[in-house]
Amino acid sequence: MVHSLGAFVVINCKSNFDNPVFLYLTRVFLETTMEALLQFAPMQSSVDEGFWHRLSSLKLNKLGIDDSPIHIFGFYAPCSHSQVSNHLTVLAESLPSELSEASLIPELSRGNRNRCSVPGILYNTNTVEGFHALDMHNLLKKEAAKIWDDILTGKAVEDCSVLSRFLVISFADLKKWTFNYWFAFPALMLDPPATVVNLKPASQWFSVAEAESLSAACNEWRSSKATADPNSCATVRLLKDWEACQSNAHKILFGFYDPCHRPNNPGWPLRNFLALISARWNLNSIQFFCYRENRGFADMRLSLVGEALITVPQGWKDTVPSAVGWELNKGRKASRCISLAQSMDPTRLAISAADLNLKLMRWRALPSLNLNALSSIKCLLLGAGTLGCQVARMLMAWGVRKITLVDNGRVAMSNPLRQSLYTLDNCLNGGEFKATAAVESLKQIFPAVEAEGIVMAIPMPGHPVHSQEQDSVLDDCRRLHDLIDAHDSVFLLTDTRESRWLPTLLCANTNKITITAALGFDSFLSTSNRTLDQQCTVTRPGLAPIASALAVELLIGILHHPQGLYAEGDINNNVTGATEQPLGILPHQIRGSLSQFSQMSLIGYSSPSCTACSHTVVSEYRNQRMEFILQAINHPTYLEDLTGLTELMKSATFLSLDWDKEIDEEDDDCVEI
Repeated sequence: MVHSLGAFVVINCKSNFDNPVFLYLTRVFLETTMEALLQFAPMQSSVDEGFWHRLSSLKLNKLGIDDSPIHIFGFYAPCSHSQVSNHLTVLAESLPSELSEASLIPELSRGNRNRCSVPGILYNTNTVEGFHALDMHNLLKKEAAKIWDDILTGKAVEDCSVLSRFLVISFADLKKWTFNYWFAFPALMLDPPATVVNLKPASQWFSVAEAESLSAACNEWRSSKATADPNSCATVRLLKDWEACQSNAHKILFGFYDPCHRPNNPGWPLRNFLALISARWNLNSIQFFCYRENRGFADMRLSLVGEALITVPQGWKDTVPSAVGWELNKGRKASRCISLAQSMDPTRLAISAADLNLKLMRWRALPSLNLNALSSIKCLLLGAGTLGCQVARMLMAWGVRKITLVDNGRVAMSNPLRQSLYTLDNCLNGGEFKATAAVESLKQIFPAVEAEGIVMAIPMPGHPVHSQEQDSVLDDCRRLHDLIDAHDSVFLLTDTRESRWLPTLLCANTNKITITAALGFDSFLSTSNRTLDQQCTVTRPGLAPIASALAVELLIGILHHPQGLYAEGDINNNVTGATEQPLGILPHQIRGSLSQFSQMSLIGYSSPSCTACSHTVVSEYRNQRMEFILQAINHPTYLEDLTGLTELMKSATFLSLDWDKEIDEEDDDCVEI
């Protein structure tokens, strides 16, 4: 008698432990009783949350808008409880690491006799409308044709897992973390349907000795390679040995791993096994064994034995049989929907949502967007006022996760309306330090940000310090040096030009990406000799967000330029070099005016007389270090004298006087006329 299982232990002809079918030979004669229509318990699906997480990652990072079918795999096990059926399960690893069917071979061939791995196909659509518009009938028919072809070619004999192949259609809403899906388990329909004779528990079919022998053979097969015991009345053979078994005097019983627990119905996999056996060996009567377990061992009381009778019309092999198999949802023909938003950790959900826009940009608009470069870059923001708040927000929107803010001011009552990281609570009791309050706000907005707030003043040239303050000022200078050295990019966002001098010098010394943003009343510019209205940085409210966004966009452009920091300025869309700039032009300066609603992109060149970044100043700093900084702080004209600006201004004044004299003479001449 031959038995064959199909769901828990996985076996094939080359010790591949993922083939769900084997045969049992036993010296037992079967009795027959009244015939009835053979009905099968439908297969059910079980999807682990990890599957949807991995699908989301695959969709965002590799697939994009590509909706080509994806080869996946699932598994099922034989029933192990009298009240519960086992389902076909898909896990995170059911999806391939590479988008090819070949990448699934190691997974499908992994040794595991406790479950049957089976191939599947996933159709994931880009829209929910596309999901509902899928031609379900043709998709099922296509998979059924594959099964039928595997039967006719003999592939199904060598690898029985193909008979249990499945189909999934889905739509992943990556914004809401909801997933619509529908499973199908294609089953070939025999016409007329098969009937069954005397289906009952295996323990009632066999004598006690025979049942014990069969159980021992099953357990032996399950735990190791099948070995023929000449003293046993039951042995196990592979399905490919069917023909050899036919020549033997013993009766043959086909066995399969049955995931179903029902006492009166075999499981869904038997449908395609019957089609295979009937088509391959032209059998009209097949005695089958539904192998089920209890605590990992064969259970003859739970397992079933019966005889299937098949009537096959002439020429039925010439066409693909009709198929059924779409899974029902609570008894109705409908798809399922699952939401993971409620079960996800809020921080993880925030990270996924924050990265969503950036990853979607790579689908069509910006395939070369380097998210790893953005998430790893360390940005130092000098100034946590109107500009600093906006720049921090823009950086996070671009995926920057490492941000340090430096400021020694406190949050004032006038700040929250213009500075987006503060609220009224930050103003109370004298006001919190801006640097620390801004960091707390950033973490509330996005918990995964790695933000740090540092309260410190920035020493400025032309602002002398007393001798007793000198050590403290120099400590600030050294601390600022270390901060700049530890970051990849620096934003100069302070209120005054003088406070930007030392950071500019230190950035020039270490060759860091340095971006400065400055505001006038209605323009992108820097001012000096400010009156009260200018000292408070009085600007039109829309100006800071515009300037901050442009400053961040410049940084992103630099990071994605082939030459990076050494990129030449470009304002005419003429990209130099072999590689096109993915984000467009890269100007050195952007100046604009809200009153004119105008904007200019400029190319700037370093000045040999710059008091902050010229070669003369940087060289002097490298030679004298802190002594040089003290000279610049305590002597208002030191930098101008060093760079030659003093002489230049004298020359300019002299020329201006001569020009005025000439004008006066011309005016006198006119008067005389």
